[in-house]
Amino acid sequence: MADLFDEYIDQFTSNLGPYGVALSFQRTGPKPIAPGSTPQAAEVGTIRMSVEHLKSMAYVLVRQIRDAESQLGITIPVPHAVLNQLRIAPEDWESFWRRKE
Repeated sequence: MADLFDEYIDQFTSNLGPYGVALSFQRTGPKPIAPGSTPQAAEVGTIRMSVEHLKSMAYVLVRQIRDAESQLGITIPVPHAVLNQLRIAPEDWESFWRRKE
């Protein structure tokens, strides 16, 4: 059996195909980077699963986030700089989180 891991990550990439998906997780270093340079990230691990599993997992995660925000009476903010890096338009972000299940 593979060793279990418990890690903090702050970056991820996904590679989705018709038969499965690979989610690769990275963590940036603790030292500040020079302006204009790309942060170096250490590979933490990769998780592979079926596309069906990913889709059902995404649904459960969204539901949990919505439930937590509702129960706590808060909205968890995501900075516009992060949305820009992910190429997510603010109006698309707002529309997604307003959508009901």
